[in-house]
Amino acid sequence: QVQLVESGGGLVQAGGSLRLSCAASGRTFSSYAMGWFRQAPGKEREFVVAISRSGSRIYYADSVKGRFTISRDNAKNTLYLQMNSLKPEDTAVYYCTVSGLAEQLRSRVYDYRGQGTQVTVSS
Repeated sequence: QVQLVESGGGLVQAGGSLRLSCAASGRTFSSYAMGWFRQAPGKEREFVVAISRSGSRIYYADSVKGRFTISRDNAKNTLYLQMNSLKPEDTAVYYCTVSGLAEQLRSRVYDYRGQGTQVTVSS
């Protein structure tokens, strides 16, 4: 069992930045890949980014490439998502997720997810 708690969401103007965090507990943090998904009202859950256990492989959705940066601190059991140049279309609930492989997350397969944190970007 893995517990995931996201934080850092909020309201920001277009062009602004936010940094999301995900604190993990329950298992050895470095033993699983992690990622972020998001879901906007009325839309399907969307893959955003995934990072492998060691951080050596990272996959971004085309919609966020060049604007978002994922990182992990295995010593602090924490995952981060730095979001820059935010757009109104980035508005969604952002979920932290874990899986055995980053490639599984990229395929929208995950084992656990957090409760989510709301990100709202105003135009």
